[in-house]
Amino acid sequence: MEKNRTEQPGGDEKVNDRPDLQEDMESAEGLNEDPLAEKDEMIEQLTGELEQAKQDVLRKVAEMDNLKKRLQKEKMQIFQEAKKSALESFIPIRDDLKRSLQASEHIDLDKGFLSGIQMVAGKFEKVLTDFGVEPIDEERVPFDVDVHDAMLKQPSEDDSVESNTVLKVVEPGYKIDNRVIKHAKVIVSQ
Repeated sequence: MEKNRTEQPGGDEKVNDRPDLQEDMESAEGLNEDPLAEKDEMIEQLTGELEQAKQDVLRKVAEMDNLKKRLQKEKMQIFQEAKKSALESFIPIRDDLKRSLQASEHIDLDKGFLSGIQMVAGKFEKVLTDFGVEPIDEERVPFDVDVHDAMLKQPSEDDSVESNTVLKVVEPGYKIDNRVIKHAKVIVSQ
C-alpha cells in the first residue's frame, strides 16, 4: 500500500496512511456543491406526498359521509317495514271490532257493555290513525287496480253510475304513508 505524503507547513512532510479517506472527503465536497437544489427536491417530494395524503383523507371523509347516509336510509326502511308489519297484524282485529259493532246494532246488548266495546274500538282507531294508517273504504269512486280488488262486477241500480265505479266495499283496504298494505275488496259496476 502506497502512502500519500503531504507537505506540512515548515517544510515537514507528513505521511497520510488513509488515501481512501482523502478521496471520500473530496467526493463529499462535490455533493455539497448544490444543497439548495437537494432541499428543493425534497420539499417538492414532501409537498406531493402531503397533497396525496390530503386527497386520501378527503376521499375517506366522503366515503364515511356516504356510509352514514346509507345506514340512516336503511335504518328508516327497516323501521318502516317493521311498522308496516306490526300494523298489518292489527288490521284484522280492527275489522273484527267493526263487524262486531255493526252486528250489535241488531241485537239487544247491555248499554254499558256496548259503550265499552265502542270505546275500545275508538281507541284502536286513534292508534291506527296516529301511525298513519288510512282505510280505503270509499264507495262511488272510480275503480283503481292500485287500491282495489274487484270481487264481483254487476250492473248498477242507478243508471247515472258510470262503468268501473266502486258500488260497495265488501272489505276495506288500508294504506300507510300512501303505500297500500291491503287492497279493498269491492263490487264494481259494469
